Formats: sequence, C-alpha cells, structure tokens
Amino acid sequence: MAGVTAVALLASGAVLASAINDLPQDAVPIQDATAALNRQTTPQTPPVEPAPEAAPAPASPIAVTPVTPPIVIAEEAEKADEEEKADEAPTKRVEAPAAPARRQRRRVAIVEAIDKITAESMRFEVEVGGRPVRFQRTLIFTARACEVSAPDEQVSDAVAYLEVSLQPRGVIQVSEPRQIFRGWMFASSPAVSGLQHPIYDAWIVGCKA
Repeated sequence: MAGVTAVALLASGAVLASAINDLPQDAVPIQDATAALNRQTTPQTPPVEPAPEAAPAPASPIAVTPVTPPIVIAEEAEKADEEEKADEAPTKRVEAPAAPARRQRRRVAIVEAIDKITAESMRFEVEVGGRPVRFQRTLIFTARACEVSAPDEQVSDAVAYLEVSLQPRGVIQVSEPRQIFRGWMFASSPAVSGLQHPIYDAWIVGCKA
C-alpha cells in the first residue's frame, strides 16, 4: 500500500510540475525589464571627440559692418567704356580735304538757236565781252561768261551767262531792244534754264578757247 501510494504521489507531482510549466509567465513591466537589462549590461564609456582647432570665441560680440557695393551710373560707365575704346583704338591721321578745282573760263560761247515757224536753226559763236550777235534779224545775243567744268566734277559740262534781247530789224519804226532772257545756260541740261519764247528757242552748246 505504501509503495502504491508513493508511486501515486510521484505521478501526481510530475503532473503538477508539467502543469506548472504549461502556465503562462507573469508579465513584467517594461521599466523593470529595462532596469534589469541595464544592471546586467556592462556600461561602455562614450568616445571623446577632440576639440576643433580654431581661435577661441571672443568674450564680447563684435559688430560687423556689411560692405556696400559701389553704385556706377550708366552714363559714367558708358563714358569710361568710350575712353577705354579710344585709348585702345589706333590713332588715325585725318587728312584735310583737298580744295576743289576751279572751273576754267573760255573766251567764246557756242550758241544754237532755232526759229519754230520756219524751222531754221543756226549754231554760232558769241565772244565773251565782245560784240553782240544777231539771229534772224530779231534776237540779239550777248555773252558775259563761259566756263567748262573742273576735272574733279562728276559731270562734264559747259555753262554760259547770256543776255538775249528782242529788237525787230527792217521795220519802219525802230524800237529799243527789249531783254527777254538773262542768266546761266547749261549745255548738259538745256531745259533747266533756257530761252522760252513763242517763236524762238536758244541754248548753249559749249565753250571755246
């Protein structure tokens, strides 16, 4: 009986131990668990960083004045650029313009006139400052100057200063000459300044030495 009882006790103890192992473990607070871990862990010394190599900080703050950039006016900048360009550009020698050549004067003016009614035309010479020349017994030509263009002129031309008077000849009552033209005539442009008359036309052709 005693043996049976011991065996029974042993069996019941094993069952009890197995049942105790199967029970859930009691929850431990986090702080207690952390404290326990800290107590178990060996503390480590934190690494020491060397101090930076620099001048020590001043005891009192130092006032720093900001640098204001210079203000350049546009006109002054342009003038400075122009002066720099003028200094850099090579100096060019300015030559004085040559004096224009003078026109050459001639002694005789060559005139051509036409009668619009009879279609009669004639080319004749009029001496500068000389005797007047009559055409068709009615027109009287007097030359005061005759010049040819200078060599440096673009257009070769001849100009003459003429005076043209009207005096009919062969009439019973002789009248005084009546001037109908006075001025410069141009050989290159007869229509610019020419004799304008209902019956006669006249223009300068050239000059003769």
